[in-house]
Amino acid sequence: MLDAPNATATRAAGRRRINVPGILGTLFTVFMAAIWAFPLYWAVVTSLKPEQAVIVENPSWLPIPFSLKAYIDVLSNSGLVRWYFNSVFTALVITVLVIILSLLCAYAISQVRFPGKNFLFFLLIAGFMIPFQALVVPLFIQMHELGQINSYFGIIVPQLIAPIVIIVYKQFFDGVPRELHDSAVIDGAGEFRILFNIFLPINWGITVALAIVTFIGAWNNFFWPFLIISSEDMMTIPVGITQVFDAFGVVYARTMAVAVLAGLPVSLLYLIFQRQVTQGIMATAGIKG
Repeated sequence: MLDAPNATATRAAGRRRINVPGILGTLFTVFMAAIWAFPLYWAVVTSLKPEQAVIVENPSWLPIPFSLKAYIDVLSNSGLVRWYFNSVFTALVITVLVIILSLLCAYAISQVRFPGKNFLFFLLIAGFMIPFQALVVPLFIQMHELGQINSYFGIIVPQLIAPIVIIVYKQFFDGVPRELHDSAVIDGAGEFRILFNIFLPINWGITVALAIVTFIGAWNNFFWPFLIISSEDMMTIPVGITQVFDAFGVVYARTMAVAVLAGLPVSLLYLIFQRQVTQGIMATAGIKG
């Protein structure tokens, strides 16, 4: 009988520890995640059905009957392999060049003293505020005058405009103690050596994060490649999806098969480097740390 009050108090404390707002928030998050994931699930299911099973009045929620015919048709009757190569090549080149050029520019603005540095940084801020769509016409005219329509050069060079990456790098470089730079200069190190031997290793994490985010953005870019490319052999994956639709007509299974294959590399990249991608998105949003 002496333990009865203690047991009652324990049960009351247990009831008080139930976090109702937290439970409701979790349920809402799960519900919203299910709404977001359902189109992805439906695309995969559709791609694993024969075409006649897709366009029925009451389609199955499962890939019944199971079929890989859509994937086989797309791989054998379209330029998917070539589109994959174009996307991988252009995305990798864009990522490498954006990171290198942004590193150099951000370091110069952050650590090197030269006339007009503040004005140059102001131009970068202004460039960040200008949407890419506003630059499409002059960029297209310039690529046409250079004879680079329907070429890798024409796809890659306009996408090297990445002021946000420079701004993020500058933010992190500004956080490096000035004494490190001054000590290296006293020891006789040049600016390139200071950048690649001191500043880059210190900020290696944000470099990886920005590289992954840049690669994903270049891989998913549809608007500019769609404008600059005129032949099927030069198409990237996002543009090639439209050609599958045109070549095969309204064939949902094959269209979804191409969409799944197109999104597979970046999905795997995100799953493997989830923390780095999140860090890169936070950094480009202006959140340091």
